[in-house]
Amino acid sequence: MLHESRTPTVSIVIPYYNHGAFIDETIKSINCIPNKGDYEVIIVNDGSTDEYSNERLLDIEKTGFYKVIQQKNQGVCAARNKAIENARGKFILPVDSDNRLQPEYLEEALSVFEQHKDVMVVYCDYNLFGAETGIRKSGQFNLQRLMLYNFIDNCSMFRRELIEQIGGYDDTFPNIVGVEDWELWLRAAFHGHLFHYIEKPLFDYRVADNSQIKRLIANKKKGNINTEYFMKKHSAFYGPNFIDEDITNKFRNNFFGFMYKVILKLYFPKVFARMVAQGKLRKYL
Repeated sequence: MLHESRTPTVSIVIPYYNHGAFIDETIKSINCIPNKGDYEVIIVNDGSTDEYSNERLLDIEKTGFYKVIQQKNQGVCAARNKAIENARGKFILPVDSDNRLQPEYLEEALSVFEQHKDVMVVYCDYNLFGAETGIRKSGQFNLQRLMLYNFIDNCSMFRRELIEQIGGYDDTFPNIVGVEDWELWLRAAFHGHLFHYIEKPLFDYRVADNSQIKRLIANKKKGNINTEYFMKKHSAFYGPNFIDEDITNKFRNNFFGFMYKVILKLYFPKVFARMVAQGKLRKYL
């Protein structure tokens, strides 16, 4: 039976669309997490069209532990928002339906929240499996770095009050699919909320040859559209593209000098560092 009598500490929310047997691996990993009374799992079936997916989700719901919500296809942002609307936990952990959680993830993240009352988001490293293997290191939080690219995966735990304060995933811009978590993290950071990094892989990220994120990276046009949307939506923080303008002007005004510094910095870093220390070169191009 679903744990309706006891309010869970964590709500694991999973958007689902035609992921076939992958969901079985996700469910298996969740079943290995101890203290089931401390968390709930909400799956939103975002209008799956293949027969196996719908039948499998019915079987999963029949176990009595997983809550499955059906909706017409509205996209991953709407699916995550729907799951969070129905979540009862104090903390939210989004999980993609083809990834796997490590058993200790919840315990380690909750320990951080307990020790650091001002932290709003906890993120970590993760294992790659599938088309790629290895460990992806997320690195310490840096807002300037986050504004340039997303290094915090969607599978990061946050306090429910984050959504109550800044709103959910942005489902108003169709091109944002693939970077919807990035926009949420930016919005959280711009509102002054704190992030905490656990330097340990606490989930497994499936890399597919035709994954959405790979298609997004390869699609330069869509990437530009997303960047322009971010800069427009958060114009008070991004402002004009001063970095591009500065580099372009330096390149135009002194082509040979600029290329000389680039070559030194890339191929002769010790010489570059020595000349910077001697005051002969600026450290930043």
